Order: sequence, then structure tokens, then C-alpha cells
Amino acid sequence: MNGFLDYYNFKPVAEWIHSSLCGVMPEGLALFLEGLVVAVVIILLYAILAIALIYMERKVCAFFQCRLGPMRVGKWGLLQVFADVFKILIKEIIKLKNSDHFLYELAPYLVILASILTFSCLPWHNGMGIIDFNIGIFFVLAVSSIEVVGILLAGWSSNSKYTLIGAMRSGAMMISYELSLGMAMLAMVALSGTMSISGIVESQADGWNIFKGHIPAWIAFIVYLIAGNAEANRGPFDLAEAEQELTAGYHTEYSGMHFGFFYLAEYLNLFIVSGIAATVFLGGWMPLHIAGLDAFNQVMDYIPGVVWFFGKAFLIVFLLMWIKWTFPRLRIDQILTLEWKYLIPICLFNLLLMVVLKVYGLVF
Repeated sequence: MNGFLDYYNFKPVAEWIHSSLCGVMPEGLALFLEGLVVAVVIILLYAILAIALIYMERKVCAFFQCRLGPMRVGKWGLLQVFADVFKILIKEIIKLKNSDHFLYELAPYLVILASILTFSCLPWHNGMGIIDFNIGIFFVLAVSSIEVVGILLAGWSSNSKYTLIGAMRSGAMMISYELSLGMAMLAMVALSGTMSISGIVESQADGWNIFKGHIPAWIAFIVYLIAGNAEANRGPFDLAEAEQELTAGYHTEYSGMHFGFFYLAEYLNLFIVSGIAATVFLGGWMPLHIAGLDAFNQVMDYIPGVVWFFGKAFLIVFLLMWIKWTFPRLRIDQILTLEWKYLIPICLFNLLLMVVLKVYGLVF
């Protein structure tokens, strides 16, 4: 296992870059430059993934509805998203006369801040984790909760009944589903024996959690997908944006790039939910290993970890898109009933079952 963990390891490269910079400048300045480069890379990757996900959503939606989707701007519609981005960038940011101007301006930045912080916790490859420490899962759950504050501020500060109702629906749903989401992840923490994100990935070198954890792991995975869909405000849990009732929901009164921040965060939250699922349940950047098939396992080791991570994440993205375009939108009472009457009791029992199995050595 130790030999495998050093395979395609980026840590020596990062240490060499840091030592080289410290050799020609003070360590504080070197850390500042490294942080600046990492921040630029995160923002660029964030934007590129958002463009890819928007295009993928449109094509997947079209496939399920037996049509072609965007086809006119560029070959196969590849430039349609770039045209939409350009349109958002040149649109005027309208200031509402009777809104709370400070909170109205602050809300989209809180939403995008929560999304980028959570995005930075994803382990892309061995040694390429940006934010990683011994309570990484707790940090992910904490910073992702900031988004609820931004959504509530957006709905209230806009001084519109439609935005307020949309924000109240979204806030109630997201706060509720955070409980089952957290307990599903805690079941995997109990299985792995650590809250460190890199530690959870490394504990799956001899097998992914979804296979090692048996039935409790599958239950936690299914609950996580349901709760993650609700956290990302995606169908069938998109009642906060019900066009027939609330026009666009809590961001109805936003325009220009302020609306673009909400739009970006929604799609990147889809990838974040999928990336965390790939990390916690499917081994993150760890390849697929099958006991007894040494030749197969050796071939899998040659595939870089970043390819494994993105492959698993986009597989779950497709699954969540499939769910969105298959099931009808739920009412708010149905959404909350599903969480409080079904998912939370299931999660509590499943967490207890996982701990018992771990204590008695029935899972490894």
C-alpha cells in the first residue's frame, strides 16, 4: 500500500517548488506567491467546470427529452455557453430602490464564497489537496452552511414576496437536509476512522468504502445522493425556484454578474456534491482494485489519480442530472416529510449499525 500511495505523488513536487522559492526570497513572500497562484488556479478551474457542467446539463436534458439541445452557436452548440457568459458579463447590474442595499450586494458573494471554500477541499490527486487537515469533513460541513445565509439574505433584502418565499423554502430545506447529509458522511468517518479528507482517501487503498462498508455504506450513499440533491437545490428538490409560482425564486431580483454568481454556485455545488461522494464513498483518486487480480490492479495503478477522481465525480453528476430530469418536483411538505420522518431515522439507525459493525470488526 505504501508503494502505491507514492505513485504519481505530487507532494515531492510541491515541496521542491516551496524550497526553491524559499531559496530566492523570504518564506513569507514565497507562501504569499504560492497562495496567489493556487487562488488563480482554483478560480480558473471553477469557471471551466461551470461552463462544462452547464453544457452537459443542457445536452443531458435534451437527451432525456428526445431533442438535440443547443446546436446553433458553434459546432454541436459548444460555444453557446460562452455566448451566455459574455451576455451576463455585459448586462447591467440593477440596484433596487427599496431593497437593503448592503445585504442585497453581500448575498451573492456569500453564496460564491461558500461554494469556492468547499470546492477547495476536494482532493484532486495524491498530494494535490488544497485545504486538508484533521477535521476536514467537519470543515466541509461548516463552510457549506454559509450558503444558506446568503440565500436567506438574498430573499429578504430584495424586498419582494417571491424572493422571500423562495428563500424561506430553500433555507428550510437546506437546513433540514444538512442533518441527513452530515450523518451519512459520519457513517463513512466511522468506517475510515478519520475526519481528514486525505486520510479517508488513503484508507480506501485496499478497497472503496462503498464495498468495504457493506449494506450500511450503500444506505449512506443513497441517503447522501438524496440529501446532496436537496442541498444543491436541484430537482426534484428545486421548489425554491418553482417558475410557475416564484418566477426565479430567491434570486429573481438579481441581474448581471450578481445573478451569474448564483448560477455558477448552483452548478459547482452539483460538482462539489459529486466530488465529495466520489471521495468519501468511491475512493477519491484511488484506482479500482480487485483482490486476487494483481495484473488488473497494476494496470489500474497506471491511470493517474486525477483521472479517477474526475471520472467518478462526473459519473455521479450524470446520475444526479438523470434524477433531476426523471422525477417530478415535490411540494414543500413532501420534501420536509421525507427528511424528518424517513431519512433522519434511517441515518441514525445506519450510523449506529456502522459503529457496531466497526467495533466488532465486521467491516475493515
